[in-house]
Amino acid sequence: MAKRLDEYQRKRDFTKSPEPAGDQDKARKARTGKARFFCVQKHLASHLHYDFRLEHDGVLLSWAVPKGPSLDPKTKRLAMHVEDHPIEYGTFEGVIPEGYGAGIVMLWDEGTWTPQSEDVDAALAKGDLKFTLDGYKLKGSWVLVRTRGWGNNAKNDGKSWLLIKHRDDWAGDLDITTFAPKSVKSDQDFPEILASESPDIWRTNRPAEGGETGAMLREIIEQAAALKASRTAPAPARTRATSRTKTSRPSRKPDGAARKKRGSK
Repeated sequence: MAKRLDEYQRKRDFTKSPEPAGDQDKARKARTGKARFFCVQKHLASHLHYDFRLEHDGVLLSWAVPKGPSLDPKTKRLAMHVEDHPIEYGTFEGVIPEGYGAGIVMLWDEGTWTPQSEDVDAALAKGDLKFTLDGYKLKGSWVLVRTRGWGNNAKNDGKSWLLIKHRDDWAGDLDITTFAPKSVKSDQDFPEILASESPDIWRTNRPAEGGETGAMLREIIEQAAALKASRTAPAPARTRATSRTKTSRPSRKPDGAARKKRGSK
């Protein structure tokens, strides 16, 4: 019988990738009785997208959201259902140097989630999963709805979903991805995360040179290289003062220095 992490593990070479391999049974036991975890990881791979993940049955149910979550109920974000990920992946942040998913991963948001249906598997099978989020950036009521897609991409493979914010106190027209772009784990952006590794470590599956994502990558690499250079640059030499150096005296004594001693006239 196939396990939920089989596809995830098949796609990766863990001798090269820093990602966790995961153990569903162990995670399920360790997480029993605890609040359900959720996270959103901002992932610059061949394309920039946001990985939306909900803990369930010892794994993280995962959707790739190209434009990121929207707080506006009128905006329906495409969310492509991808393979389940290990629970441990939910705190991962860093650089995947090569292979599947190669790129920079940022922990953009995290928190807990509560399904509005007691049977999560039934809701997933139906294609209508309603839930509440309590994260740093995403809160309130949401829904994931399965769709067949549209246009030439319309098909019934079960991978196309929509992530929609329900109308509540946490809804609004603020672009949360622009307003709060940094990591909730390190308070860093992509250049700082890349600089903590090595600007040349990302060897495969880079975005194409042309286009918006390729231009973004070039700028990120340049900024990361500059950050690393500034950290390793030698400190400027200090000049030592000599006895011949004259210093100007203050034109007036510091506050309180001119005050009369207690008891003096």
